[in-house]
Amino acid sequence: MTARLTLICHASTDAVRKAAFPADEPIDRRDEADAIELAKLLPHADRCWTSPELRTRQTAELLKLDALALAELHDCDYGAWKGHAFAEILARDREGIAAWLRDPAAVPHGGESLLNLMQRIAHWLDGESAMNRRSILVTHASIVRAAIVQAIDAPPKSFWRIDVAPLSVTRLSGKDGRWNLVSAGCSAAKGRRI
Repeated sequence: MTARLTLICHASTDAVRKAAFPADEPIDRRDEADAIELAKLLPHADRCWTSPELRTRQTAELLKLDALALAELHDCDYGAWKGHAFAEILARDREGIAAWLRDPAAVPHGGESLLNLMQRIAHWLDGESAMNRRSILVTHASIVRAAIVQAIDAPPKSFWRIDVAPLSVTRLSGKDGRWNLVSAGCSAAKGRRI
């Protein structure tokens, strides 16, 4: 049997709209109608999870999912940059931003490297592929990117080549530690089952 994983990026927040490094902020409710529409299109799931942050838990509630928050699926730790706008950090630490965008192992903010994030998600996916169940995960753009990089066995530097919009849906299928990308970036706007 094959594991099926549906990843849903959380609804928009002020940080998303302002291009800021997220803190544990709530969703801004502008996507509420889209979330209600998306909830009607989601497949059956044997298990539903969220990342532990408020924005993912609130999105799962809007989607009417009975989801368990998993600590190991937390968003990337942006360290000293957390809560600050990208433009603000760029103005005061241009070299740090350049290193972070260029090198997945860089940690100029003192938090978690993108490489560590991708390894953490790859480890979780390895365990999930052995479960042979249908699952839904409401999570962050960074987690979705990391899962896609793992599924297609892309180099870590490709992380920044993947755009993930609020409430977008990405589907993976996996077996025996190997994942495939089924679809990426789907939205409820298309009006068909995900």
